[in-house]
Amino acid sequence: MKLIIIFLVTAMAASGYRTALAAPPKGAVLLTGDPVVTRLNDDEFQIVFGIEGKSCAPHGCSGSVRYWVDWKAPDGTARSEKREVSYIVSPDAARTIAVDRQYHDTAGGAHAVDVVKVRIDTITRRE
Repeated sequence: MKLIIIFLVTAMAASGYRTALAAPPKGAVLLTGDPVVTRLNDDEFQIVFGIEGKSCAPHGCSGSVRYWVDWKAPDGTARSEKREVSYIVSPDAARTIAVDRQYHDTAGGAHAVDVVKVRIDTITRRE
């Protein structure tokens, strides 16, 4: 969701559209960009989230990224799964990454599946 908001703000700024938009809440932890999906095998992936943690200074913080991953098999089987991966921003770091490894299979590894989309649900923060 926050990723969509960031995209919309960027698109409006690029088009010269002027409007009053609410800033993210003070202390919010945001993504540095879109999640990166890497195929490890036919049906195994890792999804990497860049976490912008400047607001965690000077003590650091932790939390989780809840997201949906949509994937599809060659036989047309499509599924959507809700996942969660945790992160830790150390006191001296401005950013970090969170990596989630996933295995999607419907036929015992007999075919390759594709990740179609990754959608951010929420990003939580704990001190």
